[in-house]
Amino acid sequence: MTRAEEGSDRRGRGNIRRRGGSLQVRVYSGVDPVTGKEIYLSETVKGTDRAAYRRADKVMTKLQSQVDRQRSPSTSVSFSYAIDEWLRTADIEPTTRHGYVGHIDRTIRPALGDVSVSKLSARNLETLYGELRRCRIRCDGLPFIEHKGEGEHDCEEAGCKPHECKAMAQSTVRQIHSIISGVLNAAVRWDWISSNPAKVAQRPRQAAPQPDPPSPAQAAKLVEKAFELDEAWGTLVWLVMTTGMRRGEVCALRWSRVDLDEGIVEVRSSYTTLRGVGREKDTKTHQMRRIALDTETTVLLREHKKRCQKMYAALGATWNEDSYVFVGMRGDLDRPYPPDAVSNRYKKMATRLGIKTHLHALRHYSATELLTAGIDLRTVAGRLGHGGGGATTLRVYAAWVAAADRKAAEILGSRMPNRRL
Repeated sequence: MTRAEEGSDRRGRGNIRRRGGSLQVRVYSGVDPVTGKEIYLSETVKGTDRAAYRRADKVMTKLQSQVDRQRSPSTSVSFSYAIDEWLRTADIEPTTRHGYVGHIDRTIRPALGDVSVSKLSARNLETLYGELRRCRIRCDGLPFIEHKGEGEHDCEEAGCKPHECKAMAQSTVRQIHSIISGVLNAAVRWDWISSNPAKVAQRPRQAAPQPDPPSPAQAAKLVEKAFELDEAWGTLVWLVMTTGMRRGEVCALRWSRVDLDEGIVEVRSSYTTLRGVGREKDTKTHQMRRIALDTETTVLLREHKKRCQKMYAALGATWNEDSYVFVGMRGDLDRPYPPDAVSNRYKKMATRLGIKTHLHALRHYSATELLTAGIDLRTVAGRLGHGGGGATTLRVYAAWVAAADRKAAEILGSRMPNRRL
């Protein structure tokens, strides 16, 4: 008789119980550190004869070995609970957290929240990503009406329409994957699971960057119109165009970071707003950079500085070097120009000129003009604040790098002896 038959009802590290026409092997794995409940590893063996008991005995040895090697999960909490713990402990920027919470509440919790974190698999994740690429709300494929109002309402007045499946953007699915992976990485660190299934799950391919900068002629129209509207506004647009600064960086710029004698701007922070509350934070790459200014830009900033000092004096306010270069609207001198307001004003100005573009395209304009002029990749990457020693710049602006390489080849060829003479 095997030890399984002798101790089929014994407790201790494990036991074997008869369940209908099968045997259930259970091995004690410890106490869940979160729920306080006992955890058992279990496996079913078909049959109830002597051979089945011998197989069950081997299964028990295997499960006990798993416990000894600490390969078994130490918790069975839900993925939703793991998300909450991750959000509570992770160091995430408020604006980034706001976006993460939106994806979590709209997509991740409804799909995976009730699944035990120890049972979440790469298959679960890939199934979710496939559903999102088909329909962003993961409908069942059957027709239904998307109701705009709650309770009883007139669908025609409320604008209710038949549902049409719309695929979620690949970049959004990739971000959802990143959030899930972050939660599961934390679960691994906390010994809740032994490995992160998101690391092996296939995520959507990253779409190739397609920068669409304005042409030189369009850029000239945009900056001319900006100066017509407002000298300060024109200076802001000019500065973004010539330095490639991000909108949050130009909004956070203070006069103490502008050296007009040396013609240098130090970019140390970025300005963001969330629910109407603004704050300064680190730059996107968490690095300070110094950008050289051309003579014309330096002159424009000198004139803008004089206008700012006069404005402060007229309003009876004290001007100092820590004042923002581009102050807030409606005479609010303690706050910078809000980033969203900058983008909206620029978009409206471009639309009136019949140019389809946005503020971030000026950053592309700065990069592509420099690359086309033959400026080396590392210098361009430094001015833009790209990390990776130019890898990001090369990936985004590969077409313009190729054009600069062609220009370099022509320059080199023109200096070689003419063999056709």
